Amino acid sequence: METKNTVTIETAGVSAVTETTKPKNAKLTKRTRFAKKLLLAAMICSTYTTAFPTHAFAATGVVDTGTFITTACTVLKSVICLIGGGVGLWGVVNLLEGYGNDNPGAKSQGMKQLMAGLGLILLAIVLVPVLQNMMTGAV
Repeated sequence: METKNTVTIETAGVSAVTETTKPKNAKLTKRTRFAKKLLLAAMICSTYTTAFPTHAFAATGVVDTGTFITTACTVLKSVICLIGGGVGLWGVVNLLEGYGNDNPGAKSQGMKQLMAGLGLILLAIVLVPVLQNMMTGAV
């Protein structure tokens, strides 16, 4: 899928000259699309990987409330950090795409995604241990 820009130049009383140009960084956009697909696949695989310990924990049959809360909070923290890292990496890819194609919209979107990803990671690091302490204190 190749996009081309058409430039038409008209002079006074002279026939129009049409010039077709390719985008500056066609390889960069192909690499960016591949990177986005690869990042999405990695996020899905990592989410499934972090979900398996909860199934293994539930299969033992013996459930201690304190251990369950600790394990659940660890898994929650891991999942939130992975999602935040994925969103942040997606933002970096959009930033690179925006700078490569000189696209201010992609730069803006990339910066927003990067900040959202970093915010999710910060949320997991700060808020989940507080939540864990509240739950263990209630038991």
